[in-house]
Amino acid sequence: MITIEIHDWQTAATWAMPLREQVFVVEQGVPAELELDEFDPLSRHALALTEAGEVVGTGRLLPDGHVGRMAVAAEWRGRGVGGQVLQALLAEAANRGMEMTILNAQVDAVGFYQRYGFVAEDEVFMEAGIPHRVMRRQHSGA
Repeated sequence: MITIEIHDWQTAATWAMPLREQVFVVEQGVPAELELDEFDPLSRHALALTEAGEVVGTGRLLPDGHVGRMAVAAEWRGRGVGGQVLQALLAEAANRGMEMTILNAQVDAVGFYQRYGFVAEDEVFMEAGIPHRVMRRQHSGA
């Protein structure tokens, strides 16, 4: 069983950074200096926690509606954790009155985001050496 909590960066940093470093820096080869940025303190962070308190998923919502830094521990992928994190971030965006969310999806994850109502836009571009697409989602009732 997984629970999702939303926190500010001061609370989430200790929990989210080890997972983000494992997924982005170690597994995907993103330069470590790109992983932590000035947007973390401004964002709301979702943490997916096991019953034992282990963080197995994370993501963030910036004040302008950008979703990013979505990461799930390797052994938990394919088990719905990413979807739960994304849904929590979308609910947070809706609670904050955001009419739209936007993200830069790794090309391999475009289908995942499409299942949650995101639509791909523009051409593929490179970010941190990984191909991405811009995707947007209009919120219901907006």
